Amino acid sequence: MSVAPMLDWTDRHCRTLHRLLSRHALLYTEMVTTGALLHGDVDRHLRYTAEEHPLALQLGGSEPADLAACARLGEQWGYDEINLNCGCPSERVQRGAFGACLMKEPLLVADCVKAMVDAVQVPVTVKHRIGIDQEESYAFVRDFVGTVAQAGCQVFIVHARNAWLQGLSPKENRDIPPLRYEVAHRLKQDFPHLTIAVNGGIRTDEAVQAQLQHVDGVMVGREAYHNPWWLARWDSLYFGAPERHLSVEAVEEAMVDYMEREAAQHGTPWYPIARHMLGLRHGLPGARRWRQVWSDHRLKHLPAHEVAAQARVQESR
Repeated sequence: MSVAPMLDWTDRHCRTLHRLLSRHALLYTEMVTTGALLHGDVDRHLRYTAEEHPLALQLGGSEPADLAACARLGEQWGYDEINLNCGCPSERVQRGAFGACLMKEPLLVADCVKAMVDAVQVPVTVKHRIGIDQEESYAFVRDFVGTVAQAGCQVFIVHARNAWLQGLSPKENRDIPPLRYEVAHRLKQDFPHLTIAVNGGIRTDEAVQAQLQHVDGVMVGREAYHNPWWLARWDSLYFGAPERHLSVEAVEEAMVDYMEREAAQHGTPWYPIARHMLGLRHGLPGARRWRQVWSDHRLKHLPAHEVAAQARVQESR
């Protein structure tokens, strides 16, 4: 079980919340481009807390030497896995000649993977779609996986939709191309020695368990973000761990402690952290009033524990 890399969402604050809920789920960074690491603020992009492990760094790029250099940086910073993004369909990413459009160039992806595999000891993995635009032949994705596997990639995370490079926004690309889980299942049949995980539209334990009959793993995206309490069941359900009897209140208190540490150590205000936990009381009585307090920018000047006290009062009304 893993939580998908999601741009603007799975930053280190979000991952801190998710790790409080599941000790074992694999967490991913947002996609970090090779240019951002080679020419930007490495600390800002790669900093995390030790509690976040197991943690994978997702890279965006298409130059083998640059990806190898960034993979080495990721390994030096202690990441447990380096993942190559071959699934993002945004026009900005396409202009950088990486993301989903890389699926058209499996030999280039193989070169990128080989360069990274040669550069690091940690696993190098690939996240990809099942096709590009109207290309729905199974042979397209089968040959992509087969070519990249020969370069040393043993783990493929399959977002079970096509990526439409023209005419759809990234948001529409997460909803409009139909889900075809059977493609991921067939990949596992054809490549039994590879680890195949499936991603896309999975929102319940029943759906996870149905997928695990066919593939090795499940990656969850938006549902994990909007309904993070779901993660609290994962360790006992999927990793054989004893049930922990967590409470929403205890997790919220731990996040408030984290906000106050971040404020003291890095000057981070509470509100960019709090936005990630707005789904924590999803479906519970008083959740809307509680969210309103944590979303109230008029309270920005207050320390996090005072905002938490106001949120509890509102939630209990």
